[in-house]
Amino acid sequence: MELKEKLAKMEEIMELDEGVLKETDVLEEFDEWDSIAMLSFIAMMDSDFEKTVTGEEVRSFVTVQDALERMV
Repeated sequence: MELKEKLAKMEEIMELDEGVLKETDVLEEFDEWDSIAMLSFIAMMDSDFEKTVTGEEVRSFVTVQDALERMV
């Protein structure tokens, strides 16, 4: 999956317009990176990537890049 597609998935989870996120953005600076978005990320990882990600791991993400690195 290409970077653009991964960013689009994160934007969808966070209900952001396309092209808003960059890899270097700090997640906690976005009000949209809330508990619902974190749960959506966990569900997306399970359904789209067949990977298990814990809430603790997701809460430890600092930048968008941290989340993207799990999408392999």
